[in-house]
Amino acid sequence: MPAKTGFSRRDRVAEQIRRELADVIDNELRDPRVGLISLTDVEVSPDYAHAKVFFSSLAGSATLDQVQAGLENAAGFLRSELGKRISIHMTPQLHFIFDQSLERGAQLSRLISEAAAISDQTDQPDPP
Repeated sequence: MPAKTGFSRRDRVAEQIRRELADVIDNELRDPRVGLISLTDVEVSPDYAHAKVFFSSLAGSATLDQVQAGLENAAGFLRSELGKRISIHMTPQLHFIFDQSLERGAQLSRLISEAAAISDQTDQPDPP
């Protein structure tokens, strides 16, 4: 059996959904609660009925509830716009999920920097 090359159709659809939703959110969504967000990933169910849309917010987790509420409130509008932009049998229901990976990565980088600074201090010889 030959090896598969490229992405599956579902992966391509998920990426197209991510790109189109990002464009609609940036250019057409007028909800001030949403603000600056980044769509990090989309996972589409095998029947294309549901899509998990993972997002991160530049405002951090402090305003997460407001951003989540804004996205959920706009889900119908976003789905409608998505249906106009892509050609698939069924436009999926959108489920927004906060992606903590960017925030967690920044936290780990900060901890590594702090540990390196402490290590540098302890490696210095004591003055005579």
